Amino acid sequence: MPKIVSARVIVTCPGRNFVTLKVGCDDGTTGVGDATLNGRELAVASYLADHVVPCLIGRDAHRIGDIWNFLYKGAYWRRGPVTMTAIAAVDMALWDIKGKIAGLPVYQLLGGAAREGCMVYGHANGETIEDVIEAALDYRRQGYRAIRLQCGVPGIAATYGVGKDRYFYEPADADLPRETVWSTEKYMRVVPELFAAAREALGWDVHLLHDVHHRLTPIEAGRLGRDLEPYRPFWIEDATPAEDQEAFRLIRQHTTAPLAVGEIFNSIWDCKALIENRLIDYIRATVLHAGGITHMRQIASLAELHQVRTGCHGATDLSPVTMAAALHLGLSIPNFGIQEYMRHTAETDAVFPHTYRFEDGLMHPGDAPGLGVDIDEALAETHPYARAYLPVNRLEDGTMWNW
Repeated sequence: MPKIVSARVIVTCPGRNFVTLKVGCDDGTTGVGDATLNGRELAVASYLADHVVPCLIGRDAHRIGDIWNFLYKGAYWRRGPVTMTAIAAVDMALWDIKGKIAGLPVYQLLGGAAREGCMVYGHANGETIEDVIEAALDYRRQGYRAIRLQCGVPGIAATYGVGKDRYFYEPADADLPRETVWSTEKYMRVVPELFAAAREALGWDVHLLHDVHHRLTPIEAGRLGRDLEPYRPFWIEDATPAEDQEAFRLIRQHTTAPLAVGEIFNSIWDCKALIENRLIDYIRATVLHAGGITHMRQIASLAELHQVRTGCHGATDLSPVTMAAALHLGLSIPNFGIQEYMRHTAETDAVFPHTYRFEDGLMHPGDAPGLGVDIDEALAETHPYARAYLPVNRLEDGTMWNW
């Protein structure tokens, strides 16, 4: 049995903050897991170092399920983003170790490939509709089969999803939370115009997606969905805050546009009613924040029973470790739908060398044993932690709103 003899928490900031857990066994095998919680990174780092790592030493690294349940049930205080992100880091690292010992990529341990690759979508954004269309055409030339569209809203100074760079968008950008202003009325006018222009420029052979980012009421979301139906969106993401799961029933009554939600979910209990009542079409929980590969497999299995597909979160607030884990999972499950793919910076890729690859709109995790990703610890040390918060949102009259 490979006995765990070490577990270290590594915090680094190659352009943005990442928390990584590196687990070592007595036979010299090591595994890595991502533990990044955007804007609350040090909370997870402390949870791991102070409360989880002491419990790992001496355990059999092969007993992934038992360790998962020990960390989940044994803490008594279950669920929540900090706990589940910490558990996910351990889980990823143990799957990485198991794959390395077996000499197999993790997707082979999960049952083998169910497809040739995982379809991914890129982010086309810009201040104007014309800017977005130019970016989307560029993504299509690169071979993307699916593209997310986000544009600036006239009269609003800053809009979610619109960054300073065409390819790299990092919203956690301030030492203290930056306050932005929001107007639903102005936003609702511009999005249908964006989709109309995109269909005119891109045709019908590319999937078009859009992220509302929790900002609408259910009836507003139903109206937006109906307005976008002529342009056949692949999905409308996070149309309303999902704490109110029944809200999606109201949206369903007003639009046939596919609905996706769940990037901030932490467990199967967050999405159980949404899936069982078929109130969503895609579940966006990620291995990073929903307990790792072990728990995300359970979520995917429940979703499969109800014809709901996966569309896991894949923004730059997860490291290449999570991207690799998501691709191994996505390649192996029968109800994979799509994977978000925001490219990391060259600095991040250098700290986290990896084997996953992009070709013709699809990504593959590669065939290296384990997850196929590692951390260059010496290079990571040259990028010290830098506090960074996500923005917050207010309506034009000053009322706090959903960012």
